[in-house]
Amino acid sequence: MDIQKITSLLPHRYPFLLVDRVVEIDTGKRIVAIKNVTYNEPFFQGHFPEKQVMPGVLIIEALAQATGLLAMDAEDVSGKAIYYLVGVDKARFKRPVVPGEQLRLEVEVLKVRRGIWSFSGKATVEGAVCASAEIMCTARDL
Repeated sequence: MDIQKITSLLPHRYPFLLVDRVVEIDTGKRIVAIKNVTYNEPFFQGHFPEKQVMPGVLIIEALAQATGLLAMDAEDVSGKAIYYLVGVDKARFKRPVVPGEQLRLEVEVLKVRRGIWSFSGKATVEGAVCASAEIMCTARDL
């Protein structure tokens, strides 16, 4: 899935679009997406100027955007609905993410019940886990 398809599904835009490409998708089950972390990211100006580190909350947001892509692909709702984050559980941060790294976002569906999707996600750099969380989202009509 290229950036044009991603932006047709997600409402996010620069500087808040945190998924650059989807490299794998198993509809309704699993997605693997990429976020290229560059020195030019606006958040690095203040987090932290002398030692740039991607904020953990933005890593979780990148995982949440991947969950939205997976759910929207499964339900084929492009342009008809928006997915909202409704919960984050068991969030853990293992290592910092710095400019020049490629964040791999891996998300799997845990369950779907009454319109609430539950996912397990992890963000890695070169195979090392940076963050993980369980994420819940739901769709609402535009």
